[in-house]
Amino acid sequence: MREFVITVNSTVDLPLSWLEERNVPVIPLKYTIDGETYTDMYGLSAKEFFAKLREGKMATTSQINPAEAKAALEPFLKEGKDVLHLAFSSGLSGTCNSMKLAQEELQEEYPDAKIYVIDTLCACMGEGLLLYYALKQKAEGKTIDEIADWAEKNKLHICHNVTVDDLNHLQRGGRISRTTAVLGTLVQIKPIIHMDEEGRLQVIGKERGRKKSLHKIVDMAIERSKGWENDIIMITHGDCLEDAQYVAKLVKEKMGIDNILIHNIGTVIGSHTGPGVVAVFNMGEYR
Repeated sequence: MREFVITVNSTVDLPLSWLEERNVPVIPLKYTIDGETYTDMYGLSAKEFFAKLREGKMATTSQINPAEAKAALEPFLKEGKDVLHLAFSSGLSGTCNSMKLAQEELQEEYPDAKIYVIDTLCACMGEGLLLYYALKQKAEGKTIDEIADWAEKNKLHICHNVTVDDLNHLQRGGRISRTTAVLGTLVQIKPIIHMDEEGRLQVIGKERGRKKSLHKIVDMAIERSKGWENDIIMITHGDCLEDAQYVAKLVKEKMGIDNILIHNIGTVIGSHTGPGVVAVFNMGEYR
């Protein structure tokens, strides 16, 4: 059996050290803020990035193009390895399409190789959670075919339970109207968001006040995880660690899970959510 690697986009939003320890190659997206372009995971720190957003600076992001995707994957094929790539949701970016175009071209040039590109229909630590379980299966000796099949069958069981603190970023991204953003901000309305089955972020509810919204996303995780084993819960945040730690405390108390990974949301995803986002990721029956 040929050796294989599992690659990801930087939008997994896991700590770079975590990925490096597990030898997971990262194919990063880019973002531009304050006239400068940076590489996700390798550019500004979370503190620096969110400070700029709080100052009113706007960030724009750019997808990976097919040439970049091919250049990132080909070295592994040259080494005689197969590749399984877990791609950023096609519902949020053209990056997945670029990865698939690269796959098609490389498959012609390396006909003996196995090259899988999975449209995860996930974002942020949702991608990270799928990676976590894929790596676990690899360590158990599963083949690239078995892991790719598992990922396809289970990607819609990755639940994204999200709330944001700043409605203005959702409004700029076209998720809500300007009127809703202004009125919601005045009365402290906090939207509740999930990832739908097309891999797009959707506002599905609202809570009045920050604490209620944090409790809500934990309650969503509990409801969706019924009947499922979760040996890890992942929590991301937009430079609001205390809120993420509060959510982790609720997860431990209500779900009985101690294995919790907390990390800052990445700069590409954070460009669209703004500071103050908190999200809980778990395996569950439905999104």
